[in-house]
Amino acid sequence: MSKTILSLEQLSKSYQMGEDEQTVLKSINLEIKKGEFLSVLGPSGSGKSTLMNIIGMLDEPTSGRYFLSGSLVDHLGEKELAAIRNKEIGFIFQQFQLLQKWTALQNTELPLIYSGLPAKERRSRAEAMLSRVGLGEKMHNRPNQLSGGQQQRVAIARALVTQPSILLADEPTGALDQKTGQQIMKLFRELHEEGKTIVMITHDLDVAKNGSRIIRILDGELGEVNHLDS
Repeated sequence: MSKTILSLEQLSKSYQMGEDEQTVLKSINLEIKKGEFLSVLGPSGSGKSTLMNIIGMLDEPTSGRYFLSGSLVDHLGEKELAAIRNKEIGFIFQQFQLLQKWTALQNTELPLIYSGLPAKERRSRAEAMLSRVGLGEKMHNRPNQLSGGQQQRVAIARALVTQPSILLADEPTGALDQKTGQQIMKLFRELHEEGKTIVMITHDLDVAKNGSRIIRILDGELGEVNHLDS
């Protein structure tokens, strides 16, 4: 049986809006197994981005508990959270978030700089990861010399290069055309087959169906979705 890698227990998130309090996540309970490809499906305003930010330790819950690899992480200090983020979570964003003046290789190396790895090892690992995502011949190109799909592949290589426990993807095909999006999803499925744990946030059911499990989020509450739902 697969080991639970991430667990949320009765997790809620509220924001103060003037005199009113807005609850964005309501008593979320969620377990994610090692090697799972989980799609979190929901429309704009459903709470899915807030959920992703909490899983990615970019935001903290108002109440409830968050366990990562069996350790309670929701009350750690910022320095400890930053170290865990860098080591355990690989982020993939809709808008790629690449440094425009840096090459694909330099962008991919970036998380390893924060890890304190020697330059030679950083370069070797970044080159290997760019080759893995099909960009071995483009590693010295800057983002403006790459297509949208190629830029997203750089972002995926950057997310993978620290060998994180979880890949966290926020609308990874949202800025791509349909054909390019399908190619990126093919890469995600390959990574899943290699044993990577992936949590993907999306509003698109067709994209969500690439996952091994789909959970729907609506008005801050979770519900299971049959894989064949239309």
